[in-house]
Amino acid sequence: MTRHRFTPTHYFTTIGSHDPVLRIAPGDSVQTTTVDAWGFDASNTQVVQPPNPMTGPFDVEGAQPGDTLVVRLDRLTPNRDSGWGRPGLATNVVDPDFVPTLPSRDDLLHWHIDVAAETASLRDAEPKLGSFSLPLHPMLGCFGVAPLDGQAISTATSGEHGGNMDYNGFVQGVTVYFPVFVLGALFHLGDGHALQGDGEMSGTGIETSFDVEFTVDLIKGKRIGWPRGENATHIFAAGNARPLDQATQHATTEMVRWLQADYGLSMREANIVIGYCVEYDLGNMFDPAYTMICKIAKRWLSNR
Repeated sequence: MTRHRFTPTHYFTTIGSHDPVLRIAPGDSVQTTTVDAWGFDASNTQVVQPPNPMTGPFDVEGAQPGDTLVVRLDRLTPNRDSGWGRPGLATNVVDPDFVPTLPSRDDLLHWHIDVAAETASLRDAEPKLGSFSLPLHPMLGCFGVAPLDGQAISTATSGEHGGNMDYNGFVQGVTVYFPVFVLGALFHLGDGHALQGDGEMSGTGIETSFDVEFTVDLIKGKRIGWPRGENATHIFAAGNARPLDQATQHATTEMVRWLQADYGLSMREANIVIGYCVEYDLGNMFDPAYTMICKIAKRWLSNR
């Protein structure tokens, strides 16, 4: 178990089978940094072009297709005092005849990030909002593993490999599981948000650069279909697709399989648990593929 410190020198705007920047072993941790969605670093200098430049990929020793990569998000911290976002909702989340009334998407909001106070505040006060300050909730918007068949998939979207899921439950302390499609898994990460509402309805969170620490592990010979996650209270599965009902289908199917394989539930029992105990969270509803999260509280599974 080794703790690595890695300073990026280049980034990728696709998630794919790129040359790895570092080889790590199961049980190892990595301390590194990410740039924001436009490629601005901790000094607020643009060092790479957008969208969503990724740090990595990291080659995980022994990872093979058919395994599951385990990633624990140990620390996610904004590393500068500024962030940006858009004031207008995305055009696809309101009625079509309402679109002309929305704020321009050419405008930007400028936020002051105070890590010590754990707040983000609008730099320019809005007339009716005044001094608008919100609690920090740092999360990763885009991360995942190289997809199969040598694909390099834009960091603007998502799929079975992960990608731009923009789920605000991917926070510090969460463990995330990815299906492995290529040797080494090739793990990428980036697109830090100091805060983001459900669905990324404005097409942005509070976009900023991050200090990150994560730890990897492997579950050999365990094949999963879609990204999964676990926190102190819930297990959850992510489905990425458009339309939204297809994303929901992927997430729900993955949860049924998880309850059967790991919790020993029969098909009938898994259906009952989901039918009467399930919770759904909306991840991304702005990008080419939407994200739906299917959640089950651990208290319903505590005797399994």
